[in-house]
Amino acid sequence: MERLDEIVRLVSQFEKVDVNSLSETLQVSKVTIRKDLDKLEAKGLLHREHGYAVLNSGDDLNVRLSFHYDTKRRIAQAAAKLVEDNETIMIESGSTCALLAEEICRSKRNVKIITNSYFIADYIRNYDSCKIILLGGEFQKDSQVTVGPLLKEMIQFFHVDHAFVGTDGYDEELGFTGKDLMRSEVVQYMSEAAEQVIILTDSSKFDKRGTVKRFGLKQVAQVITDAGISETAVQQLRSANIHLTIV
Repeated sequence: MERLDEIVRLVSQFEKVDVNSLSETLQVSKVTIRKDLDKLEAKGLLHREHGYAVLNSGDDLNVRLSFHYDTKRRIAQAAAKLVEDNETIMIESGSTCALLAEEICRSKRNVKIITNSYFIADYIRNYDSCKIILLGGEFQKDSQVTVGPLLKEMIQFFHVDHAFVGTDGYDEELGFTGKDLMRSEVVQYMSEAAEQVIILTDSSKFDKRGTVKRFGLKQVAQVITDAGISETAVQQLRSANIHLTIV
């Protein structure tokens, strides 16, 4: 898995890397590299093109997984440490959340993941170490999630210690923000069913502002992000008594 992560990191950095260079850098055969690229292409993290591994472009979740991949992977690994074997948790949609689900399935045993993301359910379908509980509702095909009143009714059947969610942006007054009203409602429902809300986000989101409020700072227990976060945002989070983990 470490070699696959390194391939994604290199392709994310250079956008296009030839197979020979990957073989030399990682000190494995070109046959091995081609097999690795087949696996990564199947996951949608990159695509192959005439002897090259090429970064995908676009805005769907498969593509977003490849942007800041190394950072998102480290955030996911830090978040997975908060989860115990046999625990039931909630995970919202998003690229970092998908990597968290995969990390949990790789490193934990018998974890039940409650999610509204059909993308995440499909992304970890080959793991037997965790169980997926999919929340029903109105299906948004672009983001591959369920939303709406039926989902709200289903969430009320559960209570968990941890809900892991992403964010589209940040505002000093509004807190964490989103782009879609109905998806932002979902994370509110999750917060009501969880003891702690944990935000997973790369630091670039602190420079953006979404159009819809997701969480006020008082609703968030912990934020896991990377070292690119500004000192101003760090002070704001800590002043709100939010536990901040920087990877």
